[in-house]
Amino acid sequence: MAIKRKTSVDSGFSMSSMTDIVFLLLIFFLVTSTLVNPNALKLLLPKSTGQVSAKATVSVSIKDWRDQGKEYAIENDNFYTYHINGEEEPCLFANIEDRLVELLQSEEDPTFSIYADRTVPVDKVVAVMNIAKRNHYKVIMATSPE
Repeated sequence: MAIKRKTSVDSGFSMSSMTDIVFLLLIFFLVTSTLVNPNALKLLLPKSTGQVSAKATVSVSIKDWRDQGKEYAIENDNFYTYHINGEEEPCLFANIEDRLVELLQSEEDPTFSIYADRTVPVDKVVAVMNIAKRNHYKVIMATSPE
């Protein structure tokens, strides 16, 4: 005498858990992509093979406008403008130190990065590095990979 089972195996597949995972991944990537601080200015950075693991929270960009055909001279007919955190509005060099102190005062390990065009003279970059030295900040020179 054969005994029959009353239950049968369900061969269906539930997609609800898979869609939950996809939506969680989508939200994760959307949130992390907004945390990236892109440099709003188009700069031709010098090339380097070295990479730094430290993460700077503030950036200072030095832009050379001589080749652009535009005169963005803001101090003494100078063709170099300084931008903090990629802002389009340039900052006077005399105000950079105050702005950096204001932005980095709550940081445990204050670090900022310098983004300078290849054509910017070294003395302009060194002047910003001297601000870091006076305030005991760490500074990272941004480069593009070789």
